[in-house]
Amino acid sequence: MTGALLAAVLAVPLPAAEPRPEPVRCPQGAADCEAVSGRIVFVERVDPDGDGDLHVVVTAGSITGPGLTAIDVRKGLRPKRDPSIGDRASAAGPVQTGSYGQQQIHALRFRVER
Repeated sequence: MTGALLAAVLAVPLPAAEPRPEPVRCPQGAADCEAVSGRIVFVERVDPDGDGDLHVVVTAGSITGPGLTAIDVRKGLRPKRDPSIGDRASAAGPVQTGSYGQQQIHALRFRVER
């Protein structure tokens, strides 16, 4: 998976002027909350456990790996149209351990800019 993710990151062209979504902030009182904004390099639209979550990885922060943060977006917080690789996203929420043992943001707030 690491090789495929790295290949996806390197394949995303960077425009001269990037649109940036309005950054989201952690809700007041949210424990272990982190906020990130970055370009989406991986999208998992169909969650293997079937609960309807959306998973994205952005080139921001270093919560999951150097320069990368995975974001778990619950079904009720998903945008009307799923984001695509190259879109920019902003998310905030507590850092939790994912199903593969990775650290990720469990989004309480999520915004996408296409």
